[in-house]
Amino acid sequence: MLHLRAVPCSPLPGRLTEGPLWDDRRQELLWVDIPEGLVHRAALTDGRDQHDGSDEHDGRDGREEHDLALLATLRFDRPVGAVALCASGALLAAAGASFLHLEEDRPVAEAVELAAAEFPDDGLPRRMNDAAVDPAGRLLAGTMAYDESPGAGALYRLDGDGLVTLLDSVSISNGLGWSPDGSRLYYADSPTGRVDVFAYDPETGALSDRRPFAVLDRGVPDGLTVDSEGRVWVAVWGGGEVLAFTPEGTLHARVEVPASHVTSCAFAGPARDVLVITTATAGLDEERLRAEPDAGRLFVCRPGATGLPTSPYADR
Repeated sequence: MLHLRAVPCSPLPGRLTEGPLWDDRRQELLWVDIPEGLVHRAALTDGRDQHDGSDEHDGRDGREEHDLALLATLRFDRPVGAVALCASGALLAAAGASFLHLEEDRPVAEAVELAAAEFPDDGLPRRMNDAAVDPAGRLLAGTMAYDESPGAGALYRLDGDGLVTLLDSVSISNGLGWSPDGSRLYYADSPTGRVDVFAYDPETGALSDRRPFAVLDRGVPDGLTVDSEGRVWVAVWGGGEVLAFTPEGTLHARVEVPASHVTSCAFAGPARDVLVITTATAGLDEERLRAEPDAGRLFVCRPGATGLPTSPYADR
């Protein structure tokens, strides 16, 4: 098993940074800060004379690091759970209860609502959380209650035919990722403490045959990504690490992150060989914040794997 270390990358911490996403067309990284309603876009730059994140356990001693140069920030009037790229070049944001379509370089005020989730009329505030686009261009997005009430969330699919509920009675809908051939969907409902896998129909987007894929020994699963070999990289909230599992569910790598609340991860860079990891300060008391001065920042390492191309939402 590989043992790796991630190093801080972004210059400023966020409150709940999430959903890193590599834009192959523009060669830029996007990510969100959920409660602040922010979508950031940055260039990934090469550093010099820095460690690549590996340690003595993996036998590599490369000295290249990467950093982020912030290019732009979009500010929404509501929490933004995730952002996705569109085939047209626009962005799709899962914000508040809505899916907002935003033309490139247009003001946020001009965003068009494509659909909105119909939350139960029970007085329990909810919001969008993690989201991802499948290889056929459909968006899957989940929800959660602000107070994390059990069973108050759901998982939705948005495509040209509208919005469909795929799962209900979800507590904190989180990580989404597909196997390289699109036949498997990996999914985390965080409080369960595990990642599940579904059989996924690439033609229809239907789910079936849900079963446990990987059970965590500490913390809870948050965002995840899948590499070109089908390994599943899982951010561990409360665990200060990213874990990678083989398609068979065997632990392949452990990436140490010097921030306990690790929220998500994605492969980035021209070769998609840089693992970018998001973290949070949310939920940390003053003592933990002093002990984790880099909490809320983005981190990077080069784990010897490459990511899959980012699928755009089929808006044309």
